[in-house]
Amino acid sequence: MEILHTATELREWSRSLRSLPGNTVGLVPTMGALHAGHASLIRAARATCSHVAVSIFVNPTQFGSGEDLSRYPRTLDADCAFAQTHGAGIVFAPSVEEMYPPGGTTFVEVEDLGNRLDGVSRPGHFRGVATVVTKLLIAAEPNEAFFGQKDAAQAAVIRRMVADLLLPVKIVVCPIVRDLDGLALSSRNAFLSQAERARALSLHRAIRLVESLASGGQRNSGILIDAARKIIAPVPGIRIDYVDLVDSATLRPVESATPGTLFAIAAWVGSTRLIDNTILP
Repeated sequence: MEILHTATELREWSRSLRSLPGNTVGLVPTMGALHAGHASLIRAARATCSHVAVSIFVNPTQFGSGEDLSRYPRTLDADCAFAQTHGAGIVFAPSVEEMYPPGGTTFVEVEDLGNRLDGVSRPGHFRGVATVVTKLLIAAEPNEAFFGQKDAAQAAVIRRMVADLLLPVKIVVCPIVRDLDGLALSSRNAFLSQAERARALSLHRAIRLVESLASGGQRNSGILIDAARKIIAPVPGIRIDYVDLVDSATLRPVESATPGTLFAIAAWVGSTRLIDNTILP
């Protein structure tokens, strides 16, 4: 597995491949600690692109004060082997200094969307996400970039950013991958104790209840949100951040669910913040 460390190397790799007829490049941006959810993104990229790059970079600008930047898993060797096994051609693993040169003062901010859902409790989070993804897209110049539906708000921010900046890349959002017990796969799941993991399953139960109610014809936002809260709130050791029903593109709250409405949850299970969501029928 070839590992590239500079934006120049990544750009040269991409351009050399895309200069040949029929070649396309897919990019899978990650922060490492790769799992089956990431594998699904790599496989999706490999299915439509002839060459796939996986970026592994724990982006400091999307972590706020007191968040888990210092303890975020860093497993580069294992991640590279994992990426290769699932079809990646190269891994881009830059340093912080490479992505944020000393003295840099430029950031990308998606107004309005960046201050919704996770942006409320994590001020500046989406500015960090938008900035690093912009840098990765500029460096890799991919035909397509692949993200997971679990980070639904992030996907909305990135789609808006790409459209606003006229970036020539197709954003592909792939379905959530869940463990056998229903918990959405996340690198942060490793922080959960056995007891906390059992409690975290209440998020999945709330998601399934809301899906069932919506499928049965219930469309009232207040009723759906209240039903979900009644599943999660009584569980000890869980603190709800948000339970919201929003437009999947604008992230603005809606009063009534329509096809494609996003139902999203964020909660702290112990000291670990988890998110989950579903697109309602």
